Amino acid sequence: MKNRPDFFYRQSGVIPFYKEDGKLKIVLVSSRKRKRWIFPKGIIENHLSAEESALKEAYEEAGIKGIVVAGISENYLYEKWGGTCEVQYFLMEVTEKLDSWPEKNLRKRIFIDLEKVEKVVDNERLIEILNTFTERELKG
Repeated sequence: MKNRPDFFYRQSGVIPFYKEDGKLKIVLVSSRKRKRWIFPKGIIENHLSAEESALKEAYEEAGIKGIVVAGISENYLYEKWGGTCEVQYFLMEVTEKLDSWPEKNLRKRIFIDLEKVEKVVDNERLIEILNTFTERELKG
């Protein structure tokens, strides 16, 4: 049984990337409780669109700013708060990396080569979503 308001279960996030020395880099953050490597995401705030909320989460959780270059049609589902959360991800090109941000003391962040992401992210569905983006948007 859900123990949060319905809007808690509608979420959005970003798959942040940038190019450095000809290599594609991905930004990951640690989850707050389990300390797993994930993409920044959070509840879609009532006064923001899914895209705007995702960009806000990128800033709050990872200390990065950027622009959305693509959305994804398939969503990521996971169980939390007694219900199923649905996350809509957007591909975000990182334009700024900040030294200080709201959740700096709660999370870690890493900038990692695309080829190494599968070694640190232990969630197959997140890897599938990343691969969907890289096939369609980044390498194509």
